[in-house]
Amino acid sequence: MQRIDIGLVGFGTVGSGVVKVLKSRGNLLKKKLGIRIHLKKICDTNLRRRRIVQVNPSLLTRDIRQILDDPQIKIVVELIGGIHPAKEFIIQALRNKKHVVTANKALLAECAEEIFEEARRNNVRVYFEASVGGGIPIIKSLRESLISNRLQKIYGIVNGTSNYILSQMAQENWDFRRALKVAHQKGYAEKRPSLDLKGIDSAHKLVILAALGFGRWVPLEKVYIEGITDVSLNDIRYAQESGYTIKLLAIAKCEAGELELRVQPTLIPREHLLSSVNGIYNAIYVSGDLVGEQVFYGEGAGRFPTASAVIGDIADLAYALKQEVPSAKPQLVYRINIRRIRKIEEIASRYYIRFMAIDRPGVLAKISGILGQHKISISSVSQKERKWARIVPIVMMTHEASERSLRLALRKIDRLESIRRKTVALRVEAL
Repeated sequence: MQRIDIGLVGFGTVGSGVVKVLKSRGNLLKKKLGIRIHLKKICDTNLRRRRIVQVNPSLLTRDIRQILDDPQIKIVVELIGGIHPAKEFIIQALRNKKHVVTANKALLAECAEEIFEEARRNNVRVYFEASVGGGIPIIKSLRESLISNRLQKIYGIVNGTSNYILSQMAQENWDFRRALKVAHQKGYAEKRPSLDLKGIDSAHKLVILAALGFGRWVPLEKVYIEGITDVSLNDIRYAQESGYTIKLLAIAKCEAGELELRVQPTLIPREHLLSSVNGIYNAIYVSGDLVGEQVFYGEGAGRFPTASAVIGDIADLAYALKQEVPSAKPQLVYRINIRRIRKIEEIASRYYIRFMAIDRPGVLAKISGILGQHKISISSVSQKERKWARIVPIVMMTHEASERSLRLALRKIDRLESIRRKTVALRVEAL
């Protein structure tokens, strides 16, 4: 039986999961593939840390060259994360004619074109199913199953930490700090979760999804990113009263050759499937001209869901090597007629707006007047119970308005003497 040697770079949470599954499911993989996948070497900076799986010490090394320079190793699995030195390791592996499997969404979002060009020059492949959605097979679906579709929209709940926090706030009536504290205690949040809470992790994944769906690698700086740290328990309650759920949504839309990419806390209708995606789960909604609407759902992170995706990529490459057609997969990114990337100021949306104003006559009229001057039409308005001495929340839902007009209006409103907190404005997606 043919044997394919692989080298693993990174023996942390996901890496140890990959090793455990390879050991426990090796015979199953042999039966299904007709190939023996052989883990030849594991490289990590910390070889003494206790892990969930025991391996022969001879497999372990701190010297990356024992993987990158070994001609018998055909597939390099990179699971260290971050940009450096992961980028340098991957580039060198490709130059040495090795295929690469990675879960590194940050690296792909920021350096993908360079990496894939290197792979093309050396006639090898880079697979990355685990970079978005953990064990959800969204990459393979976009790259292969939906290849004949013209996609119009992709919406994703792709960060488990933020989704857990918003879910707990909605279901348990917890404030943001308490929800974050419990997320830390349960291991759902990193010690420094700013990439998750500020929306940057979701933006990395959105860049990858958009490249597959719309044929364009978009620089991260052209993605509008807004996190969940300004969403209060009151905002979640007021949204519920209006029939909406607040989710951190990654959004990609293509209309008339213009692509917009944004990550933002978003009000979505309570009856939509995405509104019921709670806890650490992820879901990606795709709208295509042939298949219509599809939702991909599952655990978006974790040792074994992510390991499942990594091993799926290893199996694909191993089988291609057996058949001696390693470049048989469709091209990753194709060029379609995208003329430009839209700026956030150019979009139009409905909005949820919460003002914190002094409770006195004429305040609502001033706010409404400024909105009217900027052609922002109010759909509904309600004044909530008083929260602090003389300060009350005023909640509005608007009809569709331009982002640029809304920003100009809120800038004026926030300068009013009667407004005592920075106004919160969240976009609404009808889906």
